[in-house]
Amino acid sequence: MVRPHSTARTLAALLLLAIAVFVLASLGRWQLHRAAERLAILQTIESGRAQAPLVLTPATPPAQLQPWRPAQASGRYRDDLTVVLDNRNRDGLPGYWIATPLLLDDSNPPSAVLVLRGWMPRAAPGQPAAVAPPAPVASQSVTGELVERVPRLFEIWHFGNDPEDGLPKRLPVDGGKPPTVQNLDLTAYAGATGLRLLPAVLEQRGEVGDTLKRDWPQPSVDFNQNRGYALQWFGFATIAGIAFLVVAWRALRRRREP
Repeated sequence: MVRPHSTARTLAALLLLAIAVFVLASLGRWQLHRAAERLAILQTIESGRAQAPLVLTPATPPAQLQPWRPAQASGRYRDDLTVVLDNRNRDGLPGYWIATPLLLDDSNPPSAVLVLRGWMPRAAPGQPAAVAPPAPVASQSVTGELVERVPRLFEIWHFGNDPEDGLPKRLPVDGGKPPTVQNLDLTAYAGATGLRLLPAVLEQRGEVGDTLKRDWPQPSVDFNQNRGYALQWFGFATIAGIAFLVVAWRALRRRREP
């Protein structure tokens, strides 16, 4: 026995299909937006690495501090101003990044660039706590790549708070032990140390005779993956749109039948 036609059910089906088309198409557009963002990041990386190496000085114009540009700085480390960045994983292992300022001159206050010196693993349970290797005392020539800030980890417990993330108000701290923080904001760090920091961070690369690892993570730039996802969502939206037209056409045909 054929069930009688229900106008309410037809309208409900059309409404749901229309919502599905809108939601699925919106997801496709969002994936295209993410693809554009990743493509822009890739172009920024390639553009920076194509630049000639930059020699950092206190007078380096901020416009030349292009992210991913090779750079070199000479000066002395202030090891007493070292900061340890927690929860920085490498190859699935928990560990820390070590950040130390490199003084570029002897002015008062001195100019400096913050150097991410490398990664060290966290001590295994039951083992003594890991200790950051001291920075060299002698004047150094440090090479690496520029990034605009210390890469930040999202912390829900710090959401909406200031960017200091536990950084002491003044550095160095008593006792000489480097503070351990989750994230490090350049403005907050400059205020705590009194240094005149360049508005960029130097990720040190190459081997310098210590135990730190320097294969720094890079942002995901697989924009083709997002484009593939967008194609899938648009395909689902097309199917839902066809279903909408079929249901609407059948409803219209029933209305025209005697």
